[in-house]
Amino acid sequence: MTYRPFVALAASALAMAATLAMTPAHAGKTLDAVKQRGTVKCGVTNGVAGFSAPDTQGNWSGLDVDSCRAIAAAVLGDAKKVEFVPLNSQQRFAALQAGEVDILARNTTWNLTRDASLGLNFTTINYYDGQGFLVPKKIKVTSAKQLKGATICTQSGTTNEKNVADWSKAQGIPVKTVVFESFEASFKAFFAGRCQAFTTDTSALAGLRNKEAPNPDDYVILPELISKEPLAPAVKRGDDEWFAIAKWVPNALIEAEEVGITQANIDALKGSSKDPAQQRLLGTGDDLGKLLGLDKEWSYRAIKAVGNYGEIFERNVGPKSVLKLPRGANNLWNKGGLLYALPVR
Repeated sequence: MTYRPFVALAASALAMAATLAMTPAHAGKTLDAVKQRGTVKCGVTNGVAGFSAPDTQGNWSGLDVDSCRAIAAAVLGDAKKVEFVPLNSQQRFAALQAGEVDILARNTTWNLTRDASLGLNFTTINYYDGQGFLVPKKIKVTSAKQLKGATICTQSGTTNEKNVADWSKAQGIPVKTVVFESFEASFKAFFAGRCQAFTTDTSALAGLRNKEAPNPDDYVILPELISKEPLAPAVKRGDDEWFAIAKWVPNALIEAEEVGITQANIDALKGSSKDPAQQRLLGTGDDLGKLLGLDKEWSYRAIKAVGNYGEIFERNVGPKSVLKLPRGANNLWNKGGLLYALPVR
């Protein structure tokens, strides 16, 4: 018995698969709308330091803000072509579902319930966080285990409220949760003495202590984390082409850090690098942009506009920011962290 026909068939199938794999992407409806409008509509918070917050002149900054600017640079060639749409926790998912924003980038936790039931796709985790507690030093609490009977302020419509309930039940530590519709109302109530503790993601707690507390030294973040909070932007389900763009732009920023491309050296490397991994990101190697419905320099523009992930982290939430948070879990995989870029190739 001969197996040649089967070998030929297998070879033909492989050739066809390879051809299909390199077929340029058709522009999706969201990409078409973004190009026609000339801006990316980005759903952000009403103001969380380090992630998305406006200054007194209305200029937005933060890790999530830079994520949207990178996409605008990749798609439209200009990182400034972003419309920032402030959304509270209750509004955010409905706004994305209704198409009022192209991407939701407002420190939102990726979990099964949201992923499976809200008609959206999370893209790439851009910050590994965890929920904690902020307390005034004067109550002399040094551990979350000492919060028995405490009143705890938090915002409704977030994972924070449920996490506290789950933690309280699992630990046998009864607490009274006081919820507020807006983030601002919840932390202002805490600083006014309405509650003995405030709970949200620890990154946000650091920002509140440093920027909103009457005297930051009077408050302490307790050491325990009561949850995992992988934060990620999301897009509306049903547009695979836009989903791919929103997923691969942040991946390119992470890989840029892995291979040593920065805002400072990107143009020099573009003219000299012989490293294939760098060349693909610089737009001088394989043309991967056509697979996303973009041009060859999509990732070059994104990196040049906002820097690699490490640079974005450092200026928004790291040592050069008011938050001064350590990299920790948000370091690269080869430096003890969890960030591992999908290969841009």
